[in-house]
Amino acid sequence: MAYKWYFVRCQSGREKRIRDNATHRLKIAGAEEVIPQVLVPYELVTDMKRGKKRTVERKLYPGYLMVQADLEDNDDAGVIKARNTLRGIDGLRDFLGARGEPTALSEDEVSAILSRMTDSETRPQVTIGLDKGDMVKINSGPFDGFDGAVEDVNPEKGTVRVVVTIFGRPTPVDLKYWEVEAV
Repeated sequence: MAYKWYFVRCQSGREKRIRDNATHRLKIAGAEEVIPQVLVPYELVTDMKRGKKRTVERKLYPGYLMVQADLEDNDDAGVIKARNTLRGIDGLRDFLGARGEPTALSEDEVSAILSRMTDSETRPQVTIGLDKGDMVKINSGPFDGFDGAVEDVNPEKGTVRVVVTIFGRPTPVDLKYWEVEAV
């Protein structure tokens, strides 16, 4: 069997529930051989919410599911059964492609998406929510209570360079993103 990956449109905000329902319905219909995997492409993101650091899943493609399937033989009874099963799932639309005909993703696209998902599991991406010029208040460390302006944001390292005024002189200070909050 030649499995390829496809995108399927679905109702945005319900991707996980639709994925679980699709997996269950395909299993009941006996179409697991044609469509072995249905997944929601996501990445893990670390951000600050109310002063607390948290890691959340962020969907890479809201409103879409990725389906691994062997849809080469359109006249095969198993393929027809699998496609009809997917069409009957509430909230699931049709395959991404011209006139509803599935267009397979290239191997490079699939490997990029899957590697982005696995990389985010080992090292979550940091979302800092600050831009250059934003005013912030430092809430920990030796500069606790100082106000300053953001000069630089480095999401890879999770740091923010803030310019604070000490003894009348502007001084750049490198801080972790959770040590500051927007004013």
